[in-house]
Amino acid sequence: MSPEQQTGNGEPDHLLALRGFTKSFGPVQALSDVDFEVDAGEVVALVGDNGAGKSTLIKSIDGVQPPDSGQAYFEGEPVKISDPNSATKLGIATVFQDLALCDNLDVVANLYLGQEVTGDGGIPLPVINETEMEQHAGELLAELSVTTLGSVRTEVGSLSGGQRQSVAIARSLLGKPKVVLLDEPTAALGVAQTAQVLALVKRLKERGLGVVVISHNLEDVFAVADRIVVLRLGRREATFDVSKTTREEVVAAITGASAELKVQKEDK
Repeated sequence: MSPEQQTGNGEPDHLLALRGFTKSFGPVQALSDVDFEVDAGEVVALVGDNGAGKSTLIKSIDGVQPPDSGQAYFEGEPVKISDPNSATKLGIATVFQDLALCDNLDVVANLYLGQEVTGDGGIPLPVINETEMEQHAGELLAELSVTTLGSVRTEVGSLSGGQRQSVAIARSLLGKPKVVLLDEPTAALGVAQTAQVLALVKRLKERGLGVVVISHNLEDVFAVADRIVVLRLGRREATFDVSKTTREEVVAAITGASAELKVQKEDK
């Protein structure tokens, strides 16, 4: 990024940037001075072994587990993300791995759960506007090319894993976020369902959103990501441009083999 694209405080004008994020849980150092950034219309994959700090970083961005130290910037301006509400107000939406869907409710009810559209209905108490919600739900799913659900009145409990993931992602867009965080969106999905979710991730990018994807599946990562950020032992180990790297290089960074090789070369 060129100098003229920087803000007055010298911070590059990324859509979202983190600088020096550090987080501890008692004696466990989960994140150590981590920098991270994502731009509009970009998919960044966050990879690393279990315990590398991926989920902690996502929860720090979402405000669930604010960092002990560090500074966040949104659209080039310094911001404080102290809780999920402050993240939502900035324009950050998160779809966690458990999806938090209600199986006994239909697609419309799940999309609008907790943010129902209401009207006075001519009576003292507000009533839920089911017609408007159903119409908007259908329009949103059509915009995302989610066409396999059938009726938006289908109970979520009867949907496949890929369809459920699509509903959860669609729900995250109701607040018109600018950044979407996806935690293992293709975990435990079959080939066809995985393809469906990856196509949806690409459509989020086409809409100009910044997308962050946590994944253990490098095949999926190389299919959708523009950049790959590797965390190892709570630190940012490496960053790769997908078009200029290989799976072997990424795996070496994840396992620490590339760092060990560098040390060996320096010792010679």
